[in-house]
Amino acid sequence: MKFKAFLTENGVNLLEKRFLPALDKMGKICHLYLNRDHAIFLHNLLNGDGVQSIAQFRKEALFDDYRISSQNEDRIAFAVDISLLHRALRSSVSICTEFGNGPTANRLQIKLVKKLPPNSTQPMPFLTFETKGYKSAVIQDVPISKPMSRAQVLELQTALDMAQDLPQTLVQVPDLNQLQNFVDRMRHVGELLNISISKYGDLHIQISTTLITLGAVFQKLLVLGERADAPSEDLNLSAQTRSARAILRGEAQSVQVSVKHFGKSLQCHLAKPDCAFYGIAPQGACLTVIFQFFIPGSHQMDKSISLHCRLPVLDQGSG
Repeated sequence: MKFKAFLTENGVNLLEKRFLPALDKMGKICHLYLNRDHAIFLHNLLNGDGVQSIAQFRKEALFDDYRISSQNEDRIAFAVDISLLHRALRSSVSICTEFGNGPTANRLQIKLVKKLPPNSTQPMPFLTFETKGYKSAVIQDVPISKPMSRAQVLELQTALDMAQDLPQTLVQVPDLNQLQNFVDRMRHVGELLNISISKYGDLHIQISTTLITLGAVFQKLLVLGERADAPSEDLNLSAQTRSARAILRGEAQSVQVSVKHFGKSLQCHLAKPDCAFYGIAPQGACLTVIFQFFIPGSHQMDKSISLHCRLPVLDQGSG
């Protein structure tokens, strides 16, 4: 199996300044899945623990001169330590900037190699960054797992396909910082978060203990998918009552998630998304957060980049 490509300037900026810092907060180890058209970073897709996150890039968003071949339909997947990957990329970029000039300036190649590590008799796989300066080349090796077998890649692809299902109703949260501040305060109260989302565009977040109840409600949010008009008799009711009535009518769903998981998903703001949408999967299977990116200088969605998280549900609540 072979993989090599050159990172573009845009690709370097996306990974080094935005996505790798965000993904590092999701978890130390992730899978990098490469195919003919995409590079995909996947957290927790093969186990039920923790927040699942999927960052997908069309190859043109990160690379040029992209070459991949394997006996498994040109698909390669392996596990990698995100912090090591980030450190190697950052180091390579600084060398590129410092020493790169002439026709090869700032050309940063990434490739899959097998090498014999010091004091070892067994060759090991690495993802290697190679920076060619004026008179020298600098190589940064990132150790990776043994590439996954055909059966394992199929399992990963199946999990990825299943994770693409969208909730029937999504509401847009315009200000992630406001949500972050609220969750930071909630951390000290308890560990479980009740979340309800209605077809009216309501997002209701609440944490309860025997002594205290804290909540926040966001209303009249932009709704994608199934929507409904809130009954006029509900307008003057408390958020809690509105939410309960909407659930009884089948026009809202509620689930319970971990405050820790919810806070972790908010770390995706480091990837600098332009907006975020929240939704609850059918039968309350998970809480889904979809981050959207615009083409710079426009309000058009950048379809070459996608990022979303799925939070495991502790109690499927109602609806």
